Amino acid sequence: MNKLENPSQLDVAGPQPRHKTTQVMVGNVAVGGGAPIVVQSMTNTDTADVDGTIAQVAALSRAGSEMVRITVDRDEAAAAVPHIRDGLRKRGITTPLIGDFHYIGHKLLADHPACAEALDKYRINPGNVGFKDKRDKQFSDIVEMAIKYGKAVRIGANWGSLDQELLTHLMEENAKSAAPLEARAVTREAMVQSALLSAKRAEEIGLPKNKMILSAKVSAVQDLIAVYQTLAERSDYAIHLGLTEAGMGSKGIVASSAALGILLQQGIGDTIRISLTPEPGGDRTLEVQVAQELLQTMGFRTFVPLVAACPGCGRTTSTTFQELARSIQDFIRDEMPSWKTQYPGVEQLNVAVMGCIVNGPGESKHANIGISLPGTGEAPAAPVFVDGKKFRTLRGATIAADFKALVIDYIDQRYGNGAKTPATTAAE
Repeated sequence: MNKLENPSQLDVAGPQPRHKTTQVMVGNVAVGGGAPIVVQSMTNTDTADVDGTIAQVAALSRAGSEMVRITVDRDEAAAAVPHIRDGLRKRGITTPLIGDFHYIGHKLLADHPACAEALDKYRINPGNVGFKDKRDKQFSDIVEMAIKYGKAVRIGANWGSLDQELLTHLMEENAKSAAPLEARAVTREAMVQSALLSAKRAEEIGLPKNKMILSAKVSAVQDLIAVYQTLAERSDYAIHLGLTEAGMGSKGIVASSAALGILLQQGIGDTIRISLTPEPGGDRTLEVQVAQELLQTMGFRTFVPLVAACPGCGRTTSTTFQELARSIQDFIRDEMPSWKTQYPGVEQLNVAVMGCIVNGPGESKHANIGISLPGTGEAPAAPVFVDGKKFRTLRGATIAADFKALVIDYIDQRYGNGAKTPATTAAE
């Protein structure tokens, strides 16, 4: 048998220490400075549609989005913002609102002071905040408005709308170099400089570092990683992570998770968004769910109880375990908004739904509560394990419903008022 030369090779490496950044308050949410990594999302409603936007912000907030960005692209949208804020407050929703400004943000904020006051943060793009001789003036106008109202600002450079004057200058300088870089490397450098030079200018105007968040979004995974690594090396501003134009469905989820997972593991990132193209008529809250699952599976935060389920094989021709796993998972996520106050700590719960005897009992013992359903050819019995010990065996056509009832009972006993452990209850 081969021996390990160094026993430490068996050690599991955890995330690197968080990149030290300046903390920024966005409404009632802390970003950076060691605060938990924040999940945010963006509406895709017409902001001028007050009721529709309120409904979507409320849905995103219930799903767990801790900040929500809304498009402010014209007068009607800007005029709607204070009404959206007020409508949300009437529902008891205090999730910070971020105004997304491009091209005419300086004018909209000046013409609609109620909008400027209602928003918690302004997002501006240095690539299209203004052009040529108007750029600096219009950028300054927005920054001064943020200072006036005490708002945070995200300076968000974007690969698709990069400052062309800066990029041209860097390309020309690179062409004169004795060892010129590839065009993509120069473009990445332009992204970083665009964000940092804009932040420096904002500070010169009077916006403090604790009011700024930077981002530099691209659509290619390797470029995104390189850009954010450089941005983190050169500054201590709070950083927002996101892969822009990630795509639809599994492609968008995989691409975003791959890029953000690497950066988060390296300690980079204070707030994240998973930018998924929704399916026609699809649920916008999916991007919030994916962001939460990414942070939870990596061990950074805990949002909802985990449901472990086997992938299925030739031993599990019955779909019972698949249906039960989905039912339990959907049930838990639907109930979490009310459980957060009713059952403190319930997000730590682990549930296992396994499909046969091979790994079923073992995985179930590792969970707080787990079931090993009968696989093909096995006796029609399903042992249930609670806190590592066999608790009961379920049989018959109601196994799924019976187990779901046991999960609910476990949650109530362990996390409810005057909580008891299920083992104690069973003994009684």
